[in-house]
Amino acid sequence: MKPLQTIITVFSAFIIMMTSSLSWSADTRTETAATTPQTAETVTRILVWGDSLSAAYGIPVEKGWVNLLGEQLGDRFAITNGSISGETSKGGLARLPDALENTKPDFLLLELGANDGLQGMPPANMRANLANMIEQAQAVAARVVLIGIKIPPNYGPQYTEKFEAVYSELAEQYQLPFIPFLLDGVAEDFSLMQADGLHPLAEAQPIILAHIWPTLEPVLKGKAETAETADQNGAETTETTETATGAGS
Repeated sequence: MKPLQTIITVFSAFIIMMTSSLSWSADTRTETAATTPQTAETVTRILVWGDSLSAAYGIPVEKGWVNLLGEQLGDRFAITNGSISGETSKGGLARLPDALENTKPDFLLLELGANDGLQGMPPANMRANLANMIEQAQAVAARVVLIGIKIPPNYGPQYTEKFEAVYSELAEQYQLPFIPFLLDGVAEDFSLMQADGLHPLAEAQPIILAHIWPTLEPVLKGKAETAETADQNGAETTETTETATGAGS
């Protein structure tokens, strides 16, 4: 384990970096659209709502786990990445209503809170912000997948425990698909992390996707398969009706 002094030094550098990145424009958002024309009813829309860990900080956007997820899901899905480096739960909450209105997502992948924890914000405030976002998404029939994060123990074990408990408690309260730690299997391996020790390298992104995929696949593809079945049933009904009409004439 690193000496506490080293952890605090890295943490301080991170705060400076993340504070400066808050000025990044929301125009940095990227969208992975379906490559084959689909109707609005058949395309499953996903909104990723996170911070630098989902915004591909320090690496090419196309190598980030969000873009890799879009490639893996295929052309029946359209992903909008609304993640911004330096974002907090408060900032995410302020931006979310417009994003929900503009994208009309079927799913919200909610990955926020890391910067709240690194800045020592009260876990109760973070919980309230995340709960508000969950309820807003559910109010427009978007299913939420909650993605948790862990932080260095800079503020002591009591703060760290309260911070991490927010995610599991919200997942239980709202009965959400839940990924406890986005960087599980990556954060512990310094060879997969950037020089700041906090952001994963491009080489780590496929590992991140492989870690979250078992949770995401049945949730996301279940919706797509339901929509596809409905389309097929609708087509069969139309064909049957046309056949009956032709026979009657």
